[in-house]
Amino acid sequence: QVQLVESGGGLVQAGDSLRLSCAASGRTFSSYAMGWFRQAPGKEREFVAAISWSGGNTYYANSVKGRFTISRDNAKNTVYLQMNSLKPEDTAVYYCAPIQFYDHTPLFDSWGQGTQVTVSS
Repeated sequence: QVQLVESGGGLVQAGDSLRLSCAASGRTFSSYAMGWFRQAPGKEREFVAAISWSGGNTYYANSVKGRFTISRDNAKNTVYLQMNSLKPEDTAVYYCAPIQFYDHTPLFDSWGQGTQVTVSS
């Protein structure tokens, strides 16, 4: 199983940008499709973005399409989420996880500590 540590969150204003990182341990990181998810207070965790194991395919939730970009560096065992034009509704704790790329469901029932993103209006 892969251990994950998310970082890069913070408090920003609407319209600002942030780049989140997810550092993974384990030799099998490059064999997994990876996804970013988020959970806002009082809401269920929701899918944000996915990237295939090679990085050649990506998929986004409609709410972030055109503003967020997912990428990965398998040599560094890291997946990124570049978030531009942030909106207050993007406020949430963001998590990364290995996923099944075709339906974006997490492979394992465990999560890292996440990283808090707060966007003020």
